[in-house]
Amino acid sequence: MIATYSNGHAGSFPKVSIVIISRNEGDELATTVGNFRQTLPASGRELIVVDDGSTDGSADFLEGADDTLLLRSDGLGVAKARNFGASRSSGDIVLFADAHVRAPEGWYEPLADALRDPAVGAVAPGVFSLTEPKRRGFGLDLIGAELHARWRNRQGATPYPVPVLPGAFLAMRRETFAITGGYDPGLQDLGGNDNELSCRFWLLGYQLLVVPGVEVGHLFRSVPPYPTKWSAVVHNRLRMAFVHFGPSRVERILRALRIYESFPAGVAMMLDTDVLSRRAVMAGVRRFDDDWFFRKFQLEC
Repeated sequence: MIATYSNGHAGSFPKVSIVIISRNEGDELATTVGNFRQTLPASGRELIVVDDGSTDGSADFLEGADDTLLLRSDGLGVAKARNFGASRSSGDIVLFADAHVRAPEGWYEPLADALRDPAVGAVAPGVFSLTEPKRRGFGLDLIGAELHARWRNRQGATPYPVPVLPGAFLAMRRETFAITGGYDPGLQDLGGNDNELSCRFWLLGYQLLVVPGVEVGHLFRSVPPYPTKWSAVVHNRLRMAFVHFGPSRVERILRALRIYESFPAGVAMMLDTDVLSRRAVMAGVRRFDDDWFFRKFQLEC
């Protein structure tokens, strides 16, 4: 079966909504917006920038822009900000992008083609470092009970499945976003958002594909341009475990994360959420369990 887009023809070009999340990005945001303006036809794109509490005025140049919708929010965090932007979009495909990426000409066609298969929930390109171009990754693995993410090497020339897609440049059909709700709004700040979404999509029965014929540049930073808390990272890993994993795996993750000083704060953050009700919902709708996911990709946790 081949999916059609809103223009009604399976082979025609779909409208792409680009949702860019930005906070204190400086000149990077303008460069990223310019890159999308250059690489997407004006008739087939929608640009949405969510300025999530910037204090550097980096998004001000978009005030009144005819081709870009600027949304202001106040520290929603990655998951909620991405969902906020997507909720205001209208394209057949929603692409979530960081505010510091560079896409090549023609990037959208291979990604849109991969998404024509209804079994595919989301796709992403290969990613390389803008400052160290030899550093390249094609999807990610989850490593150990601490749930670290590690880049994968390229494994083929055509789209193929990977356990985790990078949210720096991740596309899905609009209907998939509507059905799944996109990113888990219970996640805090940054860290682990892409791991949770990817794991959840696999458990729901969607495939996630990396499209190796497209490679996008990304600015990797050792320190984000705004304050972050490690307790939020711990919280997000704990939430992912408690929502999606069985008791024995949750126990291993709890033991592994206890080494962090911010572990008590992360636990406290998680307990004051809907984690148990979300776990019950997931148990009722998923097609596979966490053991299946970890076996499929030979991951150890």
